[in-house]
Amino acid sequence: MRYDLNLLPVFLTLMEERSVTRAAERLGITQPALSNALTRLRTLLQDPLFIRERYGMQPTQKAEELAPVMAAALASLDDLILGQQAFDPAKARLQLILAPNSYVEYTLMPAIVARLRAQAPGISLRLAPFGTDLAETGVISGSTALVMGRFVDPPDNLIVQHLMDDGLACVVRADHPLVTGQKISKKQYEQLKHVNVLPPGRLRAGLFQALQREGLKREVAVSVTHFLSVPEMVAVTDCCATLPGLICRRLASDTRLKVLPTPVDLGTFPVEMAWHVRWRNDPAHRWLRGVIAEVATEVSQAPT
Repeated sequence: MRYDLNLLPVFLTLMEERSVTRAAERLGITQPALSNALTRLRTLLQDPLFIRERYGMQPTQKAEELAPVMAAALASLDDLILGQQAFDPAKARLQLILAPNSYVEYTLMPAIVARLRAQAPGISLRLAPFGTDLAETGVISGSTALVMGRFVDPPDNLIVQHLMDDGLACVVRADHPLVTGQKISKKQYEQLKHVNVLPPGRLRAGLFQALQREGLKREVAVSVTHFLSVPEMVAVTDCCATLPGLICRRLASDTRLKVLPTPVDLGTFPVEMAWHVRWRNDPAHRWLRGVIAEVATEVSQAPT
């Protein structure tokens, strides 16, 4: 029997998205083309595979059983075929999907893009949202090449590599009436109102846990979803923000702001990248991982 291997990523993307519309968008094909592929899958496997319900398409029991088998098969094929290919970054022409969290997008992605433009101008990147669930990023199905951030209990089909560690610092406005020196005391910290960043995913648990561990209290006045909104908010209020060190390094040049050490040592947090096992031996992917690791080391070790 002949099998259409193009149906494997269609099935896995549908398993992840539970929507023909979203799956078609991620695969870069039309909805009719994806619907046609689903029809062929149903005929081949003799099962409906996905049942339309009010809140999306729900996989059948057979689809649930087939998903890990198909993912492993696709990973094995990729290892066999892609591992034999040579890669020349200067001549490569391809697009890769990355899902960095907001911290990585702000601190590392500009340098990564600059490096790619210099060494591999034919490689383009599309950044996908780093959602509250790794499945939403596309990395579990392998349609997204890399996710970057912090990962807690990743699934077995993901490979995780440590990139660097970062610490925390405080930011207040330069003429803050209560914080006049170059240090902020524990008492001052606990008296101030705070701007809190709630990026998607479980990265946000790190600061909360560090504060609790050190017995440091914080009254949050406003929570935001991205680091970019914090400087403008802190610059026009008496609020304080506790942010990663690399972000504070960028903000130190803003004359409206003042960067200070945290009143107690809140430790560090890891920054990691993860990818599906199907990308393990892909030459372009291996090269990109090397570039990202190199950039992360350079950025984290750059003099302040």
